[in-house]
Amino acid sequence: MKRTIDVVAAVIRSGNRVLATQRGYGPDKDGWEFPGGKIEPGETPQAALRREIAEELAAQIEVGPLLAVVDHEYPGFFLHMLCYWAALPAGSVQLLEHEAARWLGPEALESVDWLPADRQLIEPIRAALTRTAVS
Repeated sequence: MKRTIDVVAAVIRSGNRVLATQRGYGPDKDGWEFPGGKIEPGETPQAALRREIAEELAAQIEVGPLLAVVDHEYPGFFLHMLCYWAALPAGSVQLLEHEAARWLGPEALESVDWLPADRQLIEPIRAALTRTAVS
């Protein structure tokens, strides 16, 4: 049986765009993802997300509602990812662990090569961004 890794991801939104980050290390180097990471023992998902974004992007975020739960089987493990909407009150990030970052609107969400688990978020995000732009 494969081990399960519990992680959180921030779908950081600014207006009609979300922040995508490109991995700078490990077997998935160069793949695009929503920033976040592992939940440590005793941590709430929201606390883990705030800590991970501070560590990865040197930024403070406001964690919003849960967007989706993604379960994805990778070759060596099973990923259980809680994905939250988030806001970046200060407005800027510093890439400490990623190679690149892009703000993507609904029409540009397919312009990067998403990691498999993160790819599952594209349609719900596109629907939410499009719905907001219309209303």
